[in-house]
Amino acid sequence: MTEGAGIRDGDLPDDLTAAEAGMWQAFRNGSVYDLRSGDGAVDDPHGGHPWGPARTVRARIVCWLLLDGPPALAGRVAALKLIGVHVSGSLDLAGGSVAPYVELQGCRFEREVLLPEARFTTVRLVNCSVPRLEAARVHTEGDLHLPRCRFHNGIRLTDAHIGTDLLLNQAVVYRDRTGRSIAADGMTVGQDLQAEMLESFGEVSLRSAQVGVSLSLRGARLRNPYTRLALNAPQLTVERTLYLSPAAVGGTQLSGTTPARGTRIQRFECQGGVRLDDGRFGDAVDFERARFAFTDEQELSLRRVQVPELRFLGERPQRGKVVLSGARIVNLVDRAGSWPGPGNLHMPGFAYENLVPQGPFPLTERLDWVAAATAEYHPEPYERLAAVLRAGGEDEDAREVLLAKQRRRRETLPPAAKLWGYAQDWTVAYGYRPGRAAVWMAVLWAAGSIAFARAGRPQTGGNIGEPPWNPALFALDLLLPVVDLGQVGLWQLHGRRQWLAAALILLGWILATTVAAGATRLLRRS
Repeated sequence: MTEGAGIRDGDLPDDLTAAEAGMWQAFRNGSVYDLRSGDGAVDDPHGGHPWGPARTVRARIVCWLLLDGPPALAGRVAALKLIGVHVSGSLDLAGGSVAPYVELQGCRFEREVLLPEARFTTVRLVNCSVPRLEAARVHTEGDLHLPRCRFHNGIRLTDAHIGTDLLLNQAVVYRDRTGRSIAADGMTVGQDLQAEMLESFGEVSLRSAQVGVSLSLRGARLRNPYTRLALNAPQLTVERTLYLSPAAVGGTQLSGTTPARGTRIQRFECQGGVRLDDGRFGDAVDFERARFAFTDEQELSLRRVQVPELRFLGERPQRGKVVLSGARIVNLVDRAGSWPGPGNLHMPGFAYENLVPQGPFPLTERLDWVAAATAEYHPEPYERLAAVLRAGGEDEDAREVLLAKQRRRRETLPPAAKLWGYAQDWTVAYGYRPGRAAVWMAVLWAAGSIAFARAGRPQTGGNIGEPPWNPALFALDLLLPVVDLGQVGLWQLHGRRQWLAAALILLGWILATTVAAGATRLLRRS
């Protein structure tokens, strides 16, 4: 009997070990092949207890079953379902087409698992110990599940196509020789990518990846002290929401619900830079209670991100930068205590339409937020904030923002222009508080009236008789430029009266000019 004919007939090959023969029969039956001892410590795939020949199968035999295995028994569906099995050698399915369902739980792999350009229906590795998963351009019609697995030399999923869900919940992934823990550039996931409570020691690279529904890194801990970035995901596309938020610890449901009172939660933590430049997100990017540990050179980069809602609700980074240059947001949901201090926030070209603060965020702190983002004066952040406040019906706050903009601009001007700026500020607050003009006019009018009344009646000019002396009307005629009340030409002033009149005329012109400048500014803004 030839070997090929025997396999097609379902006969058991002669050179199989007892463990492999049991696996062979379980495959034909579609049943679970469980080699656990019953001792939890011994059965731990990540522990140090050796698994002998009784629990070992050769990777070559596993590949044989999956690529060209025997037919299923009558009325059964062939499937590879292993628990507590040690796979010796390198599991190489590169370029192969695997039709049977594959699920391995609590297994150990002696060497790497090679799946580049292979095709599967569904693959599930649960709580397995894997030296490395090499799966560039792998294609699955269904899920690729890798929860609670440990990968000692990284995962490669570059240009992979996952038909439905990719699960990496509670996986532990160490970096490979290039410094990456997960290399998944160009990967496509049909539905959800869940990596909740993932522990990564290296760079997670998702450049140009596409996720059909949501990408969840709830409770994940990303650590990369070796290079600049812990999460490198420019041009990432997520059709719904990116979650960098807490996860419930110990619950049966990690995502989608609010943890019950008293449930312990694990925050998203990141030690290393985050790059989400040019990302597109259909619903939101959620940083609820996220914690970042940056060096001075690292940053949370959201350059040119487009998303309907940004939930910036994490802890304030103590070092590093937050960059929002060119980002386009509809709703900015934030807390006053989440933003970094001066010099560490950059947002030129940052556009948002609505502010939804969580907790107290008074206007003074919002102005500090804008000032922190503009180490050098730039009008755009102030004008954007004023426009958003005005659109929300907060006209008074919008005027305060524009006034703060003018005061910030004044500090960049030469001395003469700065002095003129102070004059506009003191008199009419750059036109944003026009009521001040009436107050100043009243004060100057009263002061001038009192001064002229105490100085006494001046001499008349020429043969005009003896008109009545009205110090209040005379002071008002001096203060009002252009307007002539017919008082100034009636009287001849000398000495102190002349200096007083000149001062009132000068102050009147200054007041009128500042009012005109403020009015022009308001009209131009409208």
